Amino acid sequence: MSTLQHSEHHFESSETVRDIVIGMADGLTVPFALAAGLTGAVDASRLIVIAGLAEIAAGSIAMGLGGYLAARGDAEHYLSERAREEREIVEKTEVERHEVLEILESYGLTHAESTPILAAFEKNPKVWVDWMMRFELGLEEPHPDRAVHSAAAISASYIAGGLIPLAPYMLMPHALEALRFSVGATILALAVFGYVKGRFTGAPPLLSSIRTTVIGGLAAAAAYGIARLIS
Repeated sequence: MSTLQHSEHHFESSETVRDIVIGMADGLTVPFALAAGLTGAVDASRLIVIAGLAEIAAGSIAMGLGGYLAARGDAEHYLSERAREEREIVEKTEVERHEVLEILESYGLTHAESTPILAAFEKNPKVWVDWMMRFELGLEEPHPDRAVHSAAAISASYIAGGLIPLAPYMLMPHALEALRFSVGATILALAVFGYVKGRFTGAPPLLSSIRTTVIGGLAAAAAYGIARLIS
């Protein structure tokens, strides 16, 4: 008798994709706005490249640091809530028992069906706390290296995104000519990035590409307008 094996493949890197999206989106728009804004005031591409590279360096460090601190904050929040939950199952056992029964019954289990589950939790306090963290508080334990990975992903994505609108200025001496290619490169990069993001996250790739291009284009246009007003 043959046995059918069912395997499910779920996307498990949503946090990494979120970091890449944050870094890439800012990397594509902010350096583009700076370079485009300076184009009206400076015709030499060399000066714009120097300013753009300085911005990419500073922006990638700032964005990476922000990602690191945010991830560290999530980890500290999780540990704090877990310590509180560990105390409560000892000091407020009856309250915690009632909360377990309420949660289980909210999923359709009867009191009689929930009682054996509660008894199993009481025999294994660690599992009880793990379950409460997930189903009462909605918190998942962060990966130990999450902060470092987040900082690296955001910084690298910012640099990669920032070099795209800046590349034409590196290849062309005249800023106005480079600007036209920079606009095209930025729009194309947004479209490709949106498509790839859709493939990874399970969203319709074409719709993701259009949405990313429109939103990123509007953000870049707004940032460009502000940069031109200032310059």
